[in-house]
Amino acid sequence: MREIQFREALGEAMSEEMRRDEKIFLMGEEVAEYNGAYKVSQGMLDEFGAKRVIDTPIAELGFAGVGVGAAMNGLRPIIEFMTFNFSLVAIDQVINSAAKTMSMSGGQYNVPIVFRGPTGNAGQLSSQHSQNFENWYANTSGLKVVVPSNPYDAKGLLKSAIRDDDPTIFMESELMYGDKGAVPEEEYILPIGEANITRNGDSVTLISFGKMMKVVNEAADELAKDGINAEVIDLRSVRPIDYPTIIESVKKTNRLVIVEEAWPLASISTDISHQVQRHAFDHLDAPIHRVNSRDLPLPYAPTLIEEILPNVKRTIEAVKSVTYA
Repeated sequence: MREIQFREALGEAMSEEMRRDEKIFLMGEEVAEYNGAYKVSQGMLDEFGAKRVIDTPIAELGFAGVGVGAAMNGLRPIIEFMTFNFSLVAIDQVINSAAKTMSMSGGQYNVPIVFRGPTGNAGQLSSQHSQNFENWYANTSGLKVVVPSNPYDAKGLLKSAIRDDDPTIFMESELMYGDKGAVPEEEYILPIGEANITRNGDSVTLISFGKMMKVVNEAADELAKDGINAEVIDLRSVRPIDYPTIIESVKKTNRLVIVEEAWPLASISTDISHQVQRHAFDHLDAPIHRVNSRDLPLPYAPTLIEEILPNVKRTIEAVKSVTYA
């Protein structure tokens, strides 16, 4: 099986779906002439032309609204935000239009639209360009929220998101675009809402999603050297969340650590903790431990970034605090 970059997997997913369905188009800042700010849409303008790969002004609210209107009228837009930090300018269209239209129209209008782009920290970009909004969007009824962690999942999940009749938030990472992974040449899709157990174990359940899976996987390797066999779950999507897979794993391991880049209050890990204590409380042999970003705006200095974000050291400490309890 060939190995390709994360950005290439995303580009293939969009191109394959655009060849399959002429109603699909891509719109956003620098997606066309510049081949994408992160080169995800490399070559797509040449293949599909300027009517289907559309450069926009720096006006997220405007082009998000155009996308919602196009979706309501039978097209299937892919809207790229250069970063989800900028999606806050367009959040009214995403939440009050895209997410609510089907309900408010009594099912007369679907909004088959994908909003995609990078989320979270990407180095020394300081606080206004380093935020995580997965939990914000996951708190919105009517949206699906997908956060892949590798090229294989990125391609299969993006194809599913494009085909879905519901509005979908598809969150990537600037720090993953160059990551390589095995991706089949043949057609495949992955269902939204099914977590992936990437490592079997019986000592503790370790849960994460997106680029934090790198932290979790490295921590699991180190823990194994100490005889702690973590079962690792990649959520893949945070709305819907695959709670049955989580619950069954916790019933086996009796311990749970959740790693999430977002701030701790009202986070994805908050709700997972609630669901596990509600449905698997009698199986827990230690309190649930969460490893989140510290509750501060992200600074610019690399040493402070390392201190604030979840990392391997903090994850190992969290696991040992529950396995040695």
